[in-house]
Amino acid sequence: MAVAAAMAMGTVTAAAAADVQGEYGGGHGATRTAMADLVRAESLPGTIAGVREGDDNWSAAVGTADTATGQPRSPRERFRIGSVTKTFTATVVLQLQAEGRLDLDDTVEKWLPGVLQGVGKKGSAITIRQILGHTSGLFSFDQDPLMLKRLASPDFLNHRYDTYRPEDLVRLAVRHPLLFKPGKQVKYSNTDYLLAGMIIAKVTGRPYGEAIEQRIIRPLGLSATSLPGTAVDLPRPHALGYSKLFGGSTTPVETTELNPSWAGAAGEMISTTADLTSFYSALMRGQLLPKAELDEMLPATATATGGPGLGIGDVKLSCGITLWGHTGGIHGSSTVALTTRDGRHAAVFNTNADWVDGERKLAEAEFCH
Repeated sequence: MAVAAAMAMGTVTAAAAADVQGEYGGGHGATRTAMADLVRAESLPGTIAGVREGDDNWSAAVGTADTATGQPRSPRERFRIGSVTKTFTATVVLQLQAEGRLDLDDTVEKWLPGVLQGVGKKGSAITIRQILGHTSGLFSFDQDPLMLKRLASPDFLNHRYDTYRPEDLVRLAVRHPLLFKPGKQVKYSNTDYLLAGMIIAKVTGRPYGEAIEQRIIRPLGLSATSLPGTAVDLPRPHALGYSKLFGGSTTPVETTELNPSWAGAAGEMISTTADLTSFYSALMRGQLLPKAELDEMLPATATATGGPGLGIGDVKLSCGITLWGHTGGIHGSSTVALTTRDGRHAAVFNTNADWVDGERKLAEAEFCH
């Protein structure tokens, strides 16, 4: 397939930024204002929000889905969720533990013999718990010079349709030494979740994506959520995505089409604000995991486990409220998914650009007002 030409993005006008389209219900005035302010302040194309509060749903959109035509964004759009995928992946691993099919303290070596040979003897002791909690010490494959060039420079436009296998990306990562002794520090690594996906496949005998579909997407009726694999298109309706190539370009380029196989179990999924609020609410309400596994999943601030979150993190807002969830960034898309501990109040924000800085202000506006 021919590489799509890069398209320069025009600056969003103040009028477009202030045009907030409310879809359901009233209220949420502070959130509406914060969305418009964010789009205006950071020259973003557009932002959408979906909120689930008890039995009520609310959503809104700001700005444009296509900067050339001025088409407005819609809360019903599908978008790439990036690393929010990790919560889905971790949930399946914890389900497998609850079923007695694996243990979080099993080593990666037990399930994937020889895969971590490159990082030496200490690597053979890395556990599943450590990869889910980013305490493995493994180098993140996307920080390798080759992948940095392909993902975070104009060279991305020449490689956006390339297909990658997780085994090859892990092999690339283990050419680099461990960053620290496993279990001694926390450092985010996308390699960890490629391994988690490979372990799911080994334990279940099917690709990790099929396990997510069977265990989470279908039971919860998340009809707009998908795992594209190597498919480059976004299902409709969707906005165009605009990217600064994670610092590799000063001028935004259009990156809607891409092969997300490089992200795999660490970040390939597509969803909507409504599906993600449903997922996080269900997770926190115990619909996907038994209490023991949910307690293990949550960060130490929420439980007595004393460790980092497994596929989920926590953030304390200025008003004293603590939220749980994940962020996700991938070319042309930035997502924040957050929920209260009881799952009654969940909010998801998506921006069709990847240079967003002030997303915390959206959470403060929604949960503190």
